[in-house]
Amino acid sequence: MGNSRKWLGGVNTGRHPGRKGLLVLVVAAVLGFIVGAPSAGAATRNYVALGDSYSADPGVSGLASGISPLCLQSSADYPHQVGAAKGFNTTDVSCSGATSSDMTSSQYWGVAPQFDALSSSTNVVTVGIGGNDNNLFLGALVSCGITDIWDFLNIGSPCKALFGNTFANAVSSDATTIGGVIQGIHAHAPNATVFVTGYPDILPQSGNCYPKMPLTTGDTSYLNGVEEDLNTMLSSEASANNATFVDTFTPSIGHDACKSGSAQWVNAIIATNGGISVHPTPNGVTETTTLIEAAMTAKGF
Repeated sequence: MGNSRKWLGGVNTGRHPGRKGLLVLVVAAVLGFIVGAPSAGAATRNYVALGDSYSADPGVSGLASGISPLCLQSSADYPHQVGAAKGFNTTDVSCSGATSSDMTSSQYWGVAPQFDALSSSTNVVTVGIGGNDNNLFLGALVSCGITDIWDFLNIGSPCKALFGNTFANAVSSDATTIGGVIQGIHAHAPNATVFVTGYPDILPQSGNCYPKMPLTTGDTSYLNGVEEDLNTMLSSEASANNATFVDTFTPSIGHDACKSGSAQWVNAIIATNGGISVHPTPNGVTETTTLIEAAMTAKGF
């Protein structure tokens, strides 16, 4: 060609590169390949999701494959959504109705203890547990609903008068159990970062919405206090045991079961927005997913 000048790295040298120039080109190409290549570890993050129905999110989609249908685990629960968004290799063993004891024992025939999914190759763990311990959610919501169902005049706090500190004491007594669960995760997955997921706001911060949620204003406040106690305990145990607490309660205030449409993140007694009774709606699951993803991003995932 008439113009023999060459370009090296965008700079016109005005001459052929020669042997030295060719060596520079080869080294630059090799380094570019190495630097530009994706990290092998980025593609092999192993994520295990443990928990109860507030992790399994029953009813928000069809049943997940690879786990007993008795667990009512949704194929679009937050573990599935988080795993897909982060590109994790996801193992979701969350199971509706699970208690802390089901981490180390079989909940149903054919359902292995949830800790069996953990190993030294596990990098990330989420766990949402505690709501069913000591029959807490079922005991509090059902008992108060039955107690208040005829109180359409919204008089007093019949459930609080009947049960007093029963549920608060149940939460307090469960603290050592939750601490043990987190310690057990570390023991079974020593290389994992652990995220403890809280429970979303189920009831309004003031007033009530009888009969959508058959509770008096007084007992709505009473049960809110029980759930706040539960989340505070989970947060404290996470902090004390080298885990990160993901607060889903505070962001969900104003999106309780008394709301409707996209503003409702938790269903009322009669589920009308996808999902099942007194459990996250599809929109609630999506919002929870966003909160967990943000917590993971903050930890470098």
